[in-house]
Amino acid sequence: MIPSLAKTDRSGLWERYKVHKELEAREFLILEYAGLVKYVAGRMAISLPPNVAQDDLISYGIFGLIDAIEKFDLERNIKFETYAIARIRGAIWDGLRSMDWVPYSIRQKARELEQTYAKLEHHLGRAATDDEICEALNISKQQFGQLLSETSFSSFLSLDDLWKIDKDSGNSVRIIDTIKDQNAPDPVTMVMFEEQKRILTDAINKLPEREKLVIALYYYEGLTLKEIGKVLGVTESRISQMHTKAILRLRGRLSRMKKRIID
Repeated sequence: MIPSLAKTDRSGLWERYKVHKELEAREFLILEYAGLVKYVAGRMAISLPPNVAQDDLISYGIFGLIDAIEKFDLERNIKFETYAIARIRGAIWDGLRSMDWVPYSIRQKARELEQTYAKLEHHLGRAATDDEICEALNISKQQFGQLLSETSFSSFLSLDDLWKIDKDSGNSVRIIDTIKDQNAPDPVTMVMFEEQKRILTDAINKLPEREKLVIALYYYEGLTLKEIGKVLGVTESRISQMHTKAILRLRGRLSRMKKRIID
C-alpha cells in the first residue's frame, strides 16, 4: 500500500532514490512535486492564446519535472522547487515549439519587428522610441499597437532556449546558463560563458526602465502580466505590449552578437 505523501519524509525519498536507486522512491518524488507542474502550467496559460490547452502544458511539464528529478544534485545549496520550475518551464516551451502554435504570418511580422528594432537601435546607439519604430515601418501608432498585439504570443522568451556558440561543432548553451549558476565549479566553462553573460546583461541594462522592470518581474519574480499591471498601475494589455517590445529589443541585440561570434 502506498503511504500518504503528506507524511513522507522528502529528504528520505531523495536519499532512497539518489543513493540507493530505488525506482519506487522516484515515483513518490514525481507525485510529491506534481503540483509544481500544474502551478507553472497555470501561470503560463494566462499569457497564451485560448487554442493552447492547459492539459497539453501539463503533459509537457511532466517531462520537465522528471528531468529535474533525474538531474538534481543534492550537494548543491539550492531548493529543488527553484531548480524544477526552470526545467518545467523549459520543457513546456519545448513542447509549444514542437507543435508550432504560432501562425507563420505572425512569425514573419515578429521577425520584421525584431530586425527593425535591431537595425534602428544599432544606428541610434540607444533604445528606439515607438515613434521612431513607426516612422521606420511607415505605420501609425494605432497600427503599431495592433502589430504588437498580434506578435505578443510569439515573443515569450524561455531561459532554457539554446544559443549556438560554435557553428562548426554545433555546440549550444542555454540562455539561463549564461546568466546564472555563479557557483559553477568548472573554470573553463565560466570563461567560455563570460562574454555571453556580459552581452545579455548589457542588453537588459540598455532596455528602457519600465521594460526592464517588466522583464525582471515576469522572468525572475514569476509574476503574471496581469499582476505586473497592478504593480505598475497600467492595464494587462499595456504590460503585454511593453513585454513584447522588450523581447524584440533583446532578440535583435542577441542576434547581432551571435552573428559576430559565429562569422
